[in-house]
Amino acid sequence: MPLILFNKPFQTMCQFSPQEGRETLADYLDIPDIYPAGRLDADSEGLLLLTDDGKLQHRISHPRRKQPKTYLVQVEGIPDEQQLQRLRQPLQLNDFLTQPCQAKQVQTPDWLWPREPPVRIRLEIPTSWLALTISEGKNRQVRRMTAAVGLPTLRLIRTAIGPFSLQTHPLWPGQWQTVDPGAMDGSV
Repeated sequence: MPLILFNKPFQTMCQFSPQEGRETLADYLDIPDIYPAGRLDADSEGLLLLTDDGKLQHRISHPRRKQPKTYLVQVEGIPDEQQLQRLRQPLQLNDFLTQPCQAKQVQTPDWLWPREPPVRIRLEIPTSWLALTISEGKNRQVRRMTAAVGLPTLRLIRTAIGPFSLQTHPLWPGQWQTVDPGAMDGSV
């Protein structure tokens, strides 16, 4: 089976089994025997890869493979160079030290969809967008990293995993498409 790219909507659980009162992947994907290669928490949106191939799933999601993942992060505040540099360097969080990553401030992407419900904005506190590319994916890692440097996350969207990106494969929340998994061979 080909690899499936799915744009996970905000507040959708990253599982197929029913969750009372919550949307799950089963509300969007009616394909038997597929599983996510990696996860996104309910508060995060964006690119998720799914497959029925256990070996491919392992190659994509195993931490030793260091598959780069890019996130678009709306934060509270405007980052200064010191905060960006701290994000780029290994950052000590309570239970682990992050790997070096790429971090830069970016403009609001013109291709970005509105979130439902919208992010709560406080008029007296400005917001900005960051692009972070990490090669690991510990629980709530990006949120914890931005909080550690004084830039709390308001919205988190995974835009790319390895060679696949929502910019080159435009999908609105809840949409999916199949792709040739061969593109993963060069990056894993």
